[in-house]
Amino acid sequence: MLWQLPQLWLPQTPALYPQHHVRTGERWHPLRPAKPQGYVYQRFIPWLGQSISFRVASVEQDLNTMHKWMNDTRVAQFFQEEGDLDYQRAYLNGRLADPHMLPLIAEFDGIAFGYMEVYWAQENRLGPYYAADDYDRGWHVLVGEQAYSGGQFISAWLPSLMHYIFLDEPRTQRIVGEPAASHTRQVRNLERSGFAALKDFDFPHKRATLVMLMREKFFSNRLWHPSLKA
Repeated sequence: MLWQLPQLWLPQTPALYPQHHVRTGERWHPLRPAKPQGYVYQRFIPWLGQSISFRVASVEQDLNTMHKWMNDTRVAQFFQEEGDLDYQRAYLNGRLADPHMLPLIAEFDGIAFGYMEVYWAQENRLGPYYAADDYDRGWHVLVGEQAYSGGQFISAWLPSLMHYIFLDEPRTQRIVGEPAASHTRQVRNLERSGFAALKDFDFPHKRATLVMLMREKFFSNRLWHPSLKA
C-alpha cells in the first residue's frame, strides 16, 4: 500500500480528474487532464546507487538530444523516426500537442539516457486490437545512450516507468505494450518483468505481440525491485 502513495515519488501529485466522456473520431473515451510540465517522477535505485527521474520532454531543451538519438542506427532500426532537426521538432511538437500522449525524458542522476512515450490505449492505434478499458495505458521507449542499455539499468527504468503510470492515475488497472512479435528476446524480458503475452496480431506496419501488466500483480508481487519478485 505504501508504494501506491503518489506523494512519495511524484513531485506533482495529481488530483483525481473527473470522468467525462468525449469522442475522438469514432472512439469514446474519458477527457484527459492537461499535461504536466517538468519532473513527474523521482526515485532512488539502491542497487545502482543512482536516482532515476522522468520529466516532460521540451523542444527547447531536448531537440538536439532527440535528433542524435533518433538518428542512431541502433535506435532507428526499431523506432523508425529518423530525420533532420525540422522533422524531430515536428515529431516532438506533435507528441506534446496530442492529448493522449505524454513524451518523457528519462535521467539517471540528471543525465538524460532515454525517451519514453506514455499513452492512453483507448485513443491509440492499439485500442481497436483488444478490449481497451478507459484508463489502460501503454508505452514506447528508446534508450538513446548505449552506456545505459545494460540489464542493471533496465531493472531500474522499466519498473519505475510502470510505477509512475500506476501512480499517475489510480484508475489505471492495466498497462499494455505492442513489441514486434519477432523480438522474442524483448517479449521474454517483459514476461520476466511481470507482463503476460496475450496474443500476436497484425498492425499495418508490423506483426506485434500484445503484452499486459496488471496493477494487482505489480504491487502484490513487489515488481519495483528485481530481488523482491514473488
